[in-house]
Amino acid sequence: MNEQNGQDRQGRQERADAVDREMAARPLPAPVVRALGRWWETNASAYPDGTPGAHSVRYTPSRWAQITPWPSTLASTSADGDAAVSRAEVASGVADALQREAFREALVTTYVWGKGKRGTPGGSGPAALHKILAFDGLDAALAAAVTALHEHGAPQAYAALYRQVPGLGPAFFTKFLYFTGLARRPAHGARPLILDRVLARRLRRMAAAVGCESGHDVDGSIAAWVWSDSNWTPHRYQVYLSFMHAAANQLAAVEGWPSEVAPDLLEYALFNAATWKTSG
Repeated sequence: MNEQNGQDRQGRQERADAVDREMAARPLPAPVVRALGRWWETNASAYPDGTPGAHSVRYTPSRWAQITPWPSTLASTSADGDAAVSRAEVASGVADALQREAFREALVTTYVWGKGKRGTPGGSGPAALHKILAFDGLDAALAAAVTALHEHGAPQAYAALYRQVPGLGPAFFTKFLYFTGLARRPAHGARPLILDRVLARRLRRMAAAVGCESGHDVDGSIAAWVWSDSNWTPHRYQVYLSFMHAAANQLAAVEGWPSEVAPDLLEYALFNAATWKTSG
């Protein structure tokens, strides 16, 4: 039975690898390019430098009053009402924190930015972050990820955090890696990018269409397996980065887009673009 299960898993992995190769050969299907084009027509003026640095997130500082250390990049938790912080501001704050090896401060900045208005005092935002910050091994894990990124690359940095900190899953630790990568370019390979459930579902939809067309995944089960809603393996993250950088180069050749499309601009566009039909 174990031998049969191993063979089944190997066969499934071979099909997944085949779908990955097909996606690498033709990153963005025409319907996706059109959907992204419609998004860019509406939003191009907001990102004149071709990066998503101006992308701001609103949050309520007072809801995070229990969290320490609290970064100076963010508004005081004693402030009334909402505040906003942009990607560029978060990147600057993380760069400053990393210079001081204030890894927890960098994590808090990226976590609050990632949660935005979804953070409530007793909810998944502040309460979850409080538990993450209480983990004894947090500093060592964050430091290991920063070192791995600087000395090796994004996949290795991802692996350094994968399943290492209770409550800190890829959807949030890739935000930490993304902003760390803006401050410190990896020694090898591409900069990290954010990967969360929304983006995984976008990739799943594309993988299912490619798998059906190529015959490697006619029912979409392989796409659903590799592009699940969470807990993506370091290998899957490496596949994601390769795909996104190739797709960004593809968009740069499309009329109307900047001559150089930053992969994180594509990440943001994919997150926000309207859904598309898988054919046509």
